[in-house]
Amino acid sequence: MKITVGGEKKDVTDDITVAALIEQEQVETPQYVTVSVNEEFIKSGTFETHVLKEGDEIEFLYFMGGGAY
Repeated sequence: MKITVGGEKKDVTDDITVAALIEQEQVETPQYVTVSVNEEFIKSGTFETHVLKEGDEIEFLYFMGGGAY
């Protein structure tokens, strides 16, 4: 099936989960990644069970802190 990952069209196996996609895409520091599917945030506790569908748009996001002295 076809999905979009970070703006790039990809062919993936049917019934792939968010967790499997994270592994397949070799996401750096997966324990800190936030995932949105079709612009909705997915809870990290559901990555193993959230099955992606044809046409889904996935973004891997990292929130970084910063600040002044």
